[in-house]
Amino acid sequence: MVRPNLPLNALRAFEASARHLSFTRAGLELHVTQAAVSHQVKGLEEILGLRLFRRLPRGLALTDEGAALLPVLEEAFRRIGATLDRFEGGRVREVLTVGAVATFAVGWLLPRLRDFQEEHPFVDLRILTNNNRVDLAGEGLDCAIRFGDGAWHGTEAVRLLDAPLSPLCAPPLAERLRQPADLASVPLLRSYRADEWARWFAQAGAACPALRGVVFDSSVAMAEAAAQGAGAALLPVALFARDLRTGRLVRPFTTEIAAGAYWLTWLKSRRETMAMAAFRTWLAAQRGQEEA
Repeated sequence: MVRPNLPLNALRAFEASARHLSFTRAGLELHVTQAAVSHQVKGLEEILGLRLFRRLPRGLALTDEGAALLPVLEEAFRRIGATLDRFEGGRVREVLTVGAVATFAVGWLLPRLRDFQEEHPFVDLRILTNNNRVDLAGEGLDCAIRFGDGAWHGTEAVRLLDAPLSPLCAPPLAERLRQPADLASVPLLRSYRADEWARWFAQAGAACPALRGVVFDSSVAMAEAAAQGAGAALLPVALFARDLRTGRLVRPFTTEIAAGAYWLTWLKSRRETMAMAAFRTWLAAQRGQEEA
């Protein structure tokens, strides 16, 4: 229903008075006099044909009608305020909620976030990390960065980064490793993808030992365990470049295996927003710079 004469000033005066149960305090909040607030509320009551307050000797009390109106106005003004807060620099700010595999988030995305924020200040980015198990619709995600083959039912997928795996370990442990077969003498940390070590040993031309190391659902946690000397871990080397530069982790062998890639994904049924398009384009540009 169109209401061209909606009494917004009167509704605001009522909402403030109802929160404070005082015309005086409402006037202080709205920077008008107590008399002006009282006049606005009285006018609203005349429009509605009912009383919103009971005037008491020491203040105000809401009538049943006033109590019913107050939460509706509080929510309406809150939503209006939140929407106006999103306008900045001549355009509206947009929330973008991205789910990301923790390994990719820590090893690739976080070091580049400042660049994205400087290029796209209108995007209010929210990052939720996961261990590659994600429900786009159920978790309210606009898009998600996943590891795998790019084939997820009902989703669009754009390849971001190949991530071959190679053993990484702490420097003291690496000193004991001269050839791939030497790995049989150290704990081999494992992911939930059970065939990775067998594939790596086959690629390296060595027999795969019995695997009894700790199993992790996060490469970030597995890398930290390796850095602390718990064993050797098969990890996507490109995402642990900082640990390699600082010497926390060492790559004893160059042999690597392809296990998948990182992909930007979103539901096919999801309409692409400006923020989603900006994030997708920025990721593509970053990937292009690295490949150049």
